[in-house]
Amino acid sequence: MGKTVAILQSNYVPWKGYFDLMRSVDEFILYDDVQYTRRDWRNRNRFKSPAGVRWLTIPVHVKGRYHQRIDETVVSDRGWAETHWSTLKNWYGRTPFFELYRPALEEVYLGIDESHLSLVNRRFLELLAGLLGIATPITWSTEYAARGSKTERLLSLCQAAEATSYLSGPAARDYLDEDRFHAEDIEVKWMSYAGYPTYDQIHPPFDHHVSVLDLLFHVGTMAPDYLVRSA
Repeated sequence: MGKTVAILQSNYVPWKGYFDLMRSVDEFILYDDVQYTRRDWRNRNRFKSPAGVRWLTIPVHVKGRYHQRIDETVVSDRGWAETHWSTLKNWYGRTPFFELYRPALEEVYLGIDESHLSLVNRRFLELLAGLLGIATPITWSTEYAARGSKTERLLSLCQAAEATSYLSGPAARDYLDEDRFHAEDIEVKWMSYAGYPTYDQIHPPFDHHVSVLDLLFHVGTMAPDYLVRSA
């Protein structure tokens, strides 16, 4: 029986496509022993506010010219979580299902004390995956003895995880050498993020590319149905 894995950096409360990818595989490997990139999804995400799309960002310490791994990146202000939660209450408090998820989210936002960004992200990823009914095991890339860089490193992770197929996001088409995977009898599959259904957002116009929290607050337990893409 085959095994499909995905390998992706941790993101802060990511969009629905991230969780669609997660639920489509047998193991989801967090690839956080790689370079931290600034102005990226690692420590921030987009939300709908009455004034339009706005970013919420976890403040982090950045060394010099950013020569640090994601899992080495440290939160610089422990007050960020309370601020984010207060903002989310203001922006989403009137959505149909805010109160349904309020206890679970409030517990994490007001109780989180992790100092490293990777640990913060994983805490939210596990919570949100559970709320979406996703049971895919989440592991760290550091649990495996990966080698090489780019294609070789991803290939070695797949081999260490005993994968028979690798599901990749579309952005990797620019650098991934599929032939290297095929030579090792590992099939490469490409994720598509086209065809997600829309839903009524209290702050129009509609935008797909916001945190999955937006989806949960608006459609509640029907959220998994909105991870199903049309042909």
